[in-house]
Amino acid sequence: MGLTQATLAKLCGLSRATVNQLENGTINDLSLNRASRLLDSLGLQITVAPPRSRSESAGSRDGNALLKAAQTASVSFRVSMPPEILEQVLTTLDPPKEFVPHLHTLLEEAPISLLAGIVEELHLKHGIDRIQTWHRMREMARQFLSSRGQWQ
Repeated sequence: MGLTQATLAKLCGLSRATVNQLENGTINDLSLNRASRLLDSLGLQITVAPPRSRSESAGSRDGNALLKAAQTASVSFRVSMPPEILEQVLTTLDPPKEFVPHLHTLLEEAPISLLAGIVEELHLKHGIDRIQTWHRMREMARQFLSSRGQWQ
């Protein structure tokens, strides 16, 4: 997501030193509660389940994150943003002027888990590097002057 250690620490209520230890793989112990808060800040969750093969994991994704995100972004607007436009914007960073308010709303209000789903869907569909998609979202959020902590 391109967050600094300090920003991530603030978002999940951990110290920057703890985030640094996690990033470097030097942490000795992290409680389940603290791990859950950290993952929640990143739009992830802990699930205890029997192991699955990689192909089962990839096949279980519904591939509808772009559709859900476009619908979420369009709730308060007369004209809906098609998921194809959202996909195009996130692959080219060239938002059509009429959908800038939709994109701003999405980046400001959508659950992080939905944004993470978009990142994963673009990665699986087009092979786009996940970090690149997070970077594009961050750039748009900055252009739109988003106040959301994840984009700071």
